[in-house]
Amino acid sequence: MILNNEHLTKKINRWRSDNKKIVFTNGCFDLLHQGHVDLLKQSKSFGDVLIVGLNSDLSIKQLKGPNRPIENLKIRSKNLWDLGFISAIIPFNSNTPIDLIKFIKPDFLIKGGDYNIDDIIGSKFVQSMGGIVKIVPITPGFSTTKKIQKMGL
Repeated sequence: MILNNEHLTKKINRWRSDNKKIVFTNGCFDLLHQGHVDLLKQSKSFGDVLIVGLNSDLSIKQLKGPNRPIENLKIRSKNLWDLGFISAIIPFNSNTPIDLIKFIKPDFLIKGGDYNIDDIIGSKFVQSMGGIVKIVPITPGFSTTKKIQKMGL
């Protein structure tokens, strides 16, 4: 479910009072593929609740160029939600999810293996709060950019 800050605050407070471990990851998730699914499943394995920060269409255009995203926010959100194991999807308009990470204060911050810990936005903040930053291996052979290039888009 896509949540606004008020609903998210209520959910986070309930999860925390139930001693749930909150996991956060983020991305564009344009043209959802097996690599994305593997990252998300691995992310969920670190805790009880998986929150996904989802780049807005405007944010993706700024990061990836004027022809992106291929699928709009509504479709990308539905595709993620249909996986069945994500607790909340939070769209964000900025180029980084730092404000969202500071708001959520996750127990685990997860990114794919194409990052190193020093380059992960929010890693220092999460660690300063006692949280853990994990890098999970990427699934070889899956790339949205390469898929788009093959499609000739």
